[in-house]
Amino acid sequence: MASFNRVILMGNLTRDPERRYTPKGLAVAEFSVAVNEYSSTETGERKEVAHFFDIVVFGKTAENCAQYLSKGRPVLLEGRLQQDRWEDKETHKQRSRVRILADRVQFIGGGQRPQGQEFREEAGDAASRGRQAAAEALEPPMDELPAEGGKKDDIPF
Repeated sequence: MASFNRVILMGNLTRDPERRYTPKGLAVAEFSVAVNEYSSTETGERKEVAHFFDIVVFGKTAENCAQYLSKGRPVLLEGRLQQDRWEDKETHKQRSRVRILADRVQFIGGGQRPQGQEFREEAGDAASRGRQAAAEALEPPMDELPAEGGKKDDIPF
């Protein structure tokens, strides 16, 4: 039987990303995203419900998220669901949670400029730089790729 586990969400961060490192030095960042759902009641009244999701990212994406994202910022992310299960030490009951392991995070909207820095650019230039920053966040830097003739099995050239 075939399986498919893919999630795409767009929402706003509910807290700043928390970055830490594994014992082997891999960056891990965790944050939450709120996604709003709109519907109408039987009387025609518009109703809004917020859903909250825990997100985990690794590697360079984690570094970029921790550096550039903050509470309230909108993001578009793609990843997969992971269910964690454990036994509560106090009550000895089985517990579980579902998190999203994101492998792509796109920053949406403009960033905030540092205090005291003047803003002197055209809106089109800012949007172009924002798209460029988001693209760089999703692609590995060139210095992390192996040199020509290097040994890296996952790169076909």
